[in-house]
Amino acid sequence: MVDIAHQAAINPASAMDAVPARALVPLTSVDIGQWRALAQQAIEPNGYYLPAWELAVSATAQGRTGAMALRAFDAPSKRLIGLMPVISLWHAWKIPLPALVSAHPYGTLCSPLIDRDYSAEAAACLLQQARDAVAHALILRDVALHGAAMTSLDNVLARTGLKPRVLSSYVRAALDATQDGEKLLQEALGTKKLKELRRQRHRLAEHGPVVFEVARKPDEIGPALETFLQLEASGWKGKRGTALIQDAGDATFIRRAVPALAETAQCEIVSLRAGLTPVAAGIVLRHQDRAFFFKLGVDERFAKYSPGVQLTVELTRHLCADPAIASADSTANADHPMINPIWRGRFAIGDVLIPLRRNDPVVALIHAALVAHGAASAAARRAVRLLRK
Repeated sequence: MVDIAHQAAINPASAMDAVPARALVPLTSVDIGQWRALAQQAIEPNGYYLPAWELAVSATAQGRTGAMALRAFDAPSKRLIGLMPVISLWHAWKIPLPALVSAHPYGTLCSPLIDRDYSAEAAACLLQQARDAVAHALILRDVALHGAAMTSLDNVLARTGLKPRVLSSYVRAALDATQDGEKLLQEALGTKKLKELRRQRHRLAEHGPVVFEVARKPDEIGPALETFLQLEASGWKGKRGTALIQDAGDATFIRRAVPALAETAQCEIVSLRAGLTPVAAGIVLRHQDRAFFFKLGVDERFAKYSPGVQLTVELTRHLCADPAIASADSTANADHPMINPIWRGRFAIGDVLIPLRRNDPVVALIHAALVAHGAASAAARRAVRLLRK
């Protein structure tokens, strides 16, 4: 174990070859039937770790390929009760230290899948599998800090005298979809703003009848996806070169994932059009009783009519009217100027360092390296923003 850990610090890639066979396996080797069953039993929904989505991401998405899996099984039944897609710290940030990091599934949520009936056993097993994979720490990126999955891990860690460290955190918007949609919008936006949105919608209708549409069926989802991709690429994301369709791997991932999830009623594309012209579209994942607003694309020629806001208002009504949906995650950045005023619920998201052994000096090195990396990344982002001004 010591020799492998030392090897991991020097050469993380070769150290992976020495990991015990069942501790860390390729994501593609996970039994799909068991993965789907676990997703239905998960203590906390995460649409971005549904198999059809995460496998497509790991196969081709830019900078997100090659994920591995930590798994937990119920010993008597050999049923999958826990799953955590991961990559090495070297793969994530080129830091040559022995740690595993949540595989980022494109959407900003990496809470692992943990069976609600075996949460303690699953959490303990996932942590042990990470130890068996010669990791000294787990770094969970974009995890719901007070979600049920993190709580399960916290409880197991507390029993062994270990304490996770929050590396960074922020609060993002969420929707309580159990409320009446009209009442929620009235309370969130107020009479004056809603009146302004109605005025803009009437102006938009001068280009043709304004229609809100939801594509769910497999034969509907393909054309709707292509409409979304074109809208996204037509706006500021296209100008920056970050639209999904602008990278071959990203385009392949999304064209694989969305139709596959539509087959199991776990994805829909919402759109707003004026006459025959689509002016806004968004991709929404569904897992258990939660929706996940993945991405939004708008035709910026209609910007003065607030097409993104108009679509989000209609989506709010749509989700609140659906008895199968209790909440929605915006998966947006903190203080998002468009969705924060509409979806007034909030929850904390963060990056968490989980030590796997007590009094381990290697964890201090990992922590210091992550802090330094975070500072360097923040400085680089500031420089980019200055260059764009």
